[in-house]
Amino acid sequence: MYKRKIEEQLLVWKNKQDHKPLVLRGVRQCGKSSSVRKFAQEHYKYQVFIDFREREDLISLFDSGLTVDYLTTIISAAIPEAIFVPNQTCLILDEIQDCPRARGALKFFRQDGRYDVICTGSLLGVSGYKSPQQQLREKQSSIPVGQEEFLDMYPMDFEEFLWACGIKESTITLLREHMDTQQAIPQALHTILRQRLLEYTVVGGMPEAVTTFLTTHDINQTLAIQKAIVEGYKSDMIHYARQEDQPCIRQCFESIPVQLSKENKKFQYSVVRHGGRSKDFAGSLQWIEDAGIVNRCYNLHITELPLDGNANPDVFKVYMSDTGLFVSMLDQGTQADILRGNLLSYKGAIFENLMADILGKMGRKLYYFHKDSGLELDFLIRYKGQCTPIECKATTGNAQSLRTVMNHPEKYHVSQAIKVGDYNIGFANGVLTLPFYLGFLLVDY
Repeated sequence: MYKRKIEEQLLVWKNKQDHKPLVLRGVRQCGKSSSVRKFAQEHYKYQVFIDFREREDLISLFDSGLTVDYLTTIISAAIPEAIFVPNQTCLILDEIQDCPRARGALKFFRQDGRYDVICTGSLLGVSGYKSPQQQLREKQSSIPVGQEEFLDMYPMDFEEFLWACGIKESTITLLREHMDTQQAIPQALHTILRQRLLEYTVVGGMPEAVTTFLTTHDINQTLAIQKAIVEGYKSDMIHYARQEDQPCIRQCFESIPVQLSKENKKFQYSVVRHGGRSKDFAGSLQWIEDAGIVNRCYNLHITELPLDGNANPDVFKVYMSDTGLFVSMLDQGTQADILRGNLLSYKGAIFENLMADILGKMGRKLYYFHKDSGLELDFLIRYKGQCTPIECKATTGNAQSLRTVMNHPEKYHVSQAIKVGDYNIGFANGVLTLPFYLGFLLVDY
């Protein structure tokens, strides 16, 4: 079982006085169920686990009544090992989007207060097909507004991947110190972390893929796991989306590698399908984003804070939220090319998606800057209280756009910038140079 950052957030929730039932949101197979069960085993004497996807027969338990006394009685009758003891039992409702009535029961658990409830959901908020029985259950229930708390969970980020690889916290602390003092990372450690980064690029953060890779070191077996996850997402598009939307959602999803292969990586509906327009595919793209599969990166009108206030909602790029799944959608053999550093023209797309992965798993929104003149900055973030460009470049990469922005502060209002790539730490002329593997330390101040 891997160490996950969500565990600290779960403990903060548990220790909060009068806490509400918790809904843990995140893309499918990112480790929500495992993390919640591990947390419950460590912090509660009793755990009652219901997976509505695996045990569809248990959905009907919530049809007749939602009072706490009724539910604990009927659940303990259906699950003989279930034990409900006030202040000692945690009820886990997995894939709660499959049982809207259970979601409606959260307000009763909140009012009752005897038992902690943690729900997980991977497709909360997506709109799609519902059977007549599902429609009836939703009509008879309601989302308990104000009666639940939310946490977002992501696939393993690069720091969690390093933990899984056996990198100690003391090493992470050393990296932070070198970044703060802008001193180069010792060469031996630099070499190890460069390799771990390349591995993370192809493996990503889906726990099953990480386990397969660390156990076997076989990229083909890892790729098979990743492709199965991607096919699972496509199956969700059929199972949960409206029938008339299913082809458009699939087309949007499958166009992402092509979108990112363009020199101008702005998402274009005409690339999804010849002649495609926003009205044809905007809802489909929103479905994929709501499912947590992709992240949008919005173009800014100007390079100033607040970033969200200066974003153009109609001009954006789309990145896969997990780098390993993105690479698995590319040509066979791409993994070997990445591990050898032989990426040719597609290097920009892969490493931009890697940076989007790193920033997105911090919970950051993504922004970039592009002008028709050709000036483009890969990402912009709030860093140390300022609007800060990030350029993803190889050692020999051209950073002309970054130089242009830095040389005209009166026009672009940028006084600091970050360049990440295959090199060590450095600083010159207001630009902090970082090895790509330190991207996860770009936390906001």
